[in-house]
Amino acid sequence: MNNNEILVSLDIGTSEIKVIIGEVLEDSLNIIGVGTAKSNGMKKGAIVDIDQTVQSIRNAVEQAERMVGMQVDSVIVGIDGSHIQLQSCHGVVAVQSENREIGNEDVTRVIDGAQVISIPPEREIIDVIPKQFIVDGLDEITDPRGMIGVRLEMEGMIITCSKTILHNILKCVERANLQVSDICLQPLALGSIALSKDEKELGVALIDVGGGSTTVSVFAEGTLIGTNVTPLGGDNVTKDLSIGLRTTTEDAEDIKLKHGHAFYDTANEEETFEVPTIGSNTKESYNQLQISDMIEARLEEIYAYAEREIRKMGIVDLPGGYVLTGGTMKMPGVLELAQDLFRSNVRIAIPDYIGVREPQFTAGIGILQFAYHNARIQGKNLEAAVENAEAYEQPTRSQPKPKKVDSKDGKKKESKLANMFKYFFE
Repeated sequence: MNNNEILVSLDIGTSEIKVIIGEVLEDSLNIIGVGTAKSNGMKKGAIVDIDQTVQSIRNAVEQAERMVGMQVDSVIVGIDGSHIQLQSCHGVVAVQSENREIGNEDVTRVIDGAQVISIPPEREIIDVIPKQFIVDGLDEITDPRGMIGVRLEMEGMIITCSKTILHNILKCVERANLQVSDICLQPLALGSIALSKDEKELGVALIDVGGGSTTVSVFAEGTLIGTNVTPLGGDNVTKDLSIGLRTTTEDAEDIKLKHGHAFYDTANEEETFEVPTIGSNTKESYNQLQISDMIEARLEEIYAYAEREIRKMGIVDLPGGYVLTGGTMKMPGVLELAQDLFRSNVRIAIPDYIGVREPQFTAGIGILQFAYHNARIQGKNLEAAVENAEAYEQPTRSQPKPKKVDSKDGKKKESKLANMFKYFFE
């Protein structure tokens, strides 16, 4: 197994932190390791406690490391939130080689040229996504390398985010003794695995319902045209159950996972269970129909907020319909409720890989797939994410890892991305 072909994704969610180790071979992806840990330092999709978030990241990484018997060194981090902004860009360069053949250097220069725009000092460019390349007026080219031409253009999309929020995420990853090999916009990553090419061309809404927030993204004409986040998710359903059943949040979460049903019309009244009452030793008996009423009301609100965000983007018609994903979409009845409310074609996206066939892993798998393909288009090299199994020992991430040294010049090996963020606030 070649370590250069192994990538690791880090999905920092409000409820869970997920680490997925994947082996990428050409266009195929094999999942070889998965780690999940309860996310303690997050609220509504944002970091509220650095130390707790760092510990949660360590726990998830260690679980994935034990599964594969390797030490994870670097991760591709997924980023999301209302602070994300999309902006069109355009770059033009002359082809430099004598034989006029377009190479990696020309592609890098045209992408760099497209980033020469004015952005506010509190914002940072995290990625440039090429929509198409144009060679001497010939457009709709996905990869111009090897073509002959004089003038190379690139039309794409620049993704910017809040410097402060990005800095906090990078600080958490760094304190967990990991390097950041790349940063990936989660809606794009989700779209790469959850949506078909035809859906993205026609126009489709992707709704990712997580624990603390719901991300609404709209794709049309093959590209992402808008994304936003609402601070409502599965945790709100748990809180409603906790209040309605007068029980602890932990018991409410357990009941939601075991007996929850999101569509009142098809809930089973005969499925009964006992709930410990908070502040006493007594237990009350409830059935699925009773809690379904509470769950449906909250999910209906989440769907209504999602629909409102789509309308704010100026989208009136979605021929591709709605695609649902995220951890909350594991619950029975969520699809039927969405179909009843949206009155359109709706489906749930679940990744088709052994060991991760659940909607909460869609983002993590998407990050691996999207980052790999995007790096190939841009001519970037993603660093090897793991060390050899022979060198693996039981990880202790609370202790700093020894720094890698390049045997050729004896200098410390650091990624370009790490250096870029090192000077954010200097």
